[in-house]
Amino acid sequence: MEKIRVVVVDDSALVRTMLAAIVDAQPDMQCIGTAADPYAARETIRTLNPDVITLDVEMPRMDGLDFLEKLMRLRPMPVVMVSTLTERGAETTLRALELGAVDFVAKPRIGVAQGLQELSTEIVDKLRIAARARIARRASPPPAPAPAPARGSVAAAAQAPLVKPVPVAFSRASTEKIIAIGSSTGGTEALREVLTGLPADCPAVLITQHMPPGFTKSFADRLNSLCRMHVKEAEDGERVLPGHAYVAPGGRQLAVARSGANYVVRVDDGPPVNRHRPSVEVLFRSVAQHVGRNAIGVMLTGMGRDGADAMLEMREAGAYNVSQDEASCVVYGMPREAVAVGAVHEVLPLTRIAEHLLAQVRAAGPALSRV
Repeated sequence: MEKIRVVVVDDSALVRTMLAAIVDAQPDMQCIGTAADPYAARETIRTLNPDVITLDVEMPRMDGLDFLEKLMRLRPMPVVMVSTLTERGAETTLRALELGAVDFVAKPRIGVAQGLQELSTEIVDKLRIAARARIARRASPPPAPAPAPARGSVAAAAQAPLVKPVPVAFSRASTEKIIAIGSSTGGTEALREVLTGLPADCPAVLITQHMPPGFTKSFADRLNSLCRMHVKEAEDGERVLPGHAYVAPGGRQLAVARSGANYVVRVDDGPPVNRHRPSVEVLFRSVAQHVGRNAIGVMLTGMGRDGADAMLEMREAGAYNVSQDEASCVVYGMPREAVAVGAVHEVLPLTRIAEHLLAQVRAAGPALSRV
């Protein structure tokens, strides 16, 4: 078996040593080089031609994001970011994913050596996935979301209304339908593509994106700054409302339940399912049980088969399901498995999913019956 060739880029000698040792301990991987800054990394990559690199964000001589942007434009290749678990680190990591990084690992702020060792399985799993990911050349970097203006400031009043306008085109259908989306590797950008194509009065959207604690709040806020819908991190017990999208908190399970005539969000500390918390399986199974034929399921890019069986349960309960096609996936794993078990009605390119969801809602009409 040909080994996955890895280059580690980090300004910390300790982190470089630890990551190299973690990689070299795997029978299918080899750390072929390390670099302390982007300039050294450029020469190392050019000389050794690795299959995948790990990249720190905060480094001397050139910021990791600047290097990533240049790399994806000039020599696109799989990159796994190594980011500090802080609010600022979360924002930077999300920007790295926008620029083309496949995935990220959140390294601890203290006890780095022990923390990296504890994360070793996650690190090598993500490197394996990244090495097989579909990487596209970026002609120019996507624009970063504008920072939200301070509430109550003159700038806020001038730049944007505090309340998003809500038209009434879907009316009753919006209150009945629920869209449930599952995604993993490559999912942050796929979700942005789908959600920015949905209107302010779209039926409620429930989202499980595989993501660790500390990142989902920033991710939801980032989407909210780009979308016509309100996007937020889900909170236990809140009512599911049209025009809102709810992102599963990292490290917790997200489900939907009924409370009288309403749908409500359930967030808990249930055990991992398919090794994931949040798990798509948990969300989709609850949708099958409580939403039934008023649900639309969407499976986006990701490795593994989390959610495939529960998506079939959704279909058997009357839901309409779509999945992202192989050509537009960063990793064609979860959608492929959903198709393989017969859970999917239609396979679509990423750029067509939002319009297709809206067509399904319009076709359902304003007088849907409760399950």
